[in-house]
Amino acid sequence: MTDGPMKTTATVIPALRYRDAPAAIDWLCRAFGFERHLVVEGDDGVILHARLSFGSGMVMLGSVREGAHDSMMIQPADTGGSETQCPYVVVADADAHFARALAAGAEVVMEVADQDYGGRLYTCRDPEGHIWNFGTYDPWK
Repeated sequence: MTDGPMKTTATVIPALRYRDAPAAIDWLCRAFGFERHLVVEGDDGVILHARLSFGSGMVMLGSVREGAHDSMMIQPADTGGSETQCPYVVVADADAHFARALAAGAEVVMEVADQDYGGRLYTCRDPEGHIWNFGTYDPWK
């Protein structure tokens, strides 16, 4: 047991599944500004594993498929839109990022607004219903 977090460049990396992972990758890059770090494609366009970077952060994703890991996950469309997690991504300008996501068709859940704890934040859904939070509050500062 250690006294603190391991010394790595990223300590938490959200992992998501998408029914149309190739389209999700394109959309996440266009709408949110993620960059392809690695995309491993299998047969018939299935994404076995993808890593998308954003600054020093990253998300991993893949196609929904049968397997032990996927059997523990459910897609937002199958829950009536509910989520059990919502990634938060620190951005330099929440208003500009909000405009970019909106132009790409993001479904706004909460408009961009100042927060009591500092910073500006907005919340939206991607095309498959996953909820994302983007804000200027950086808890490391």
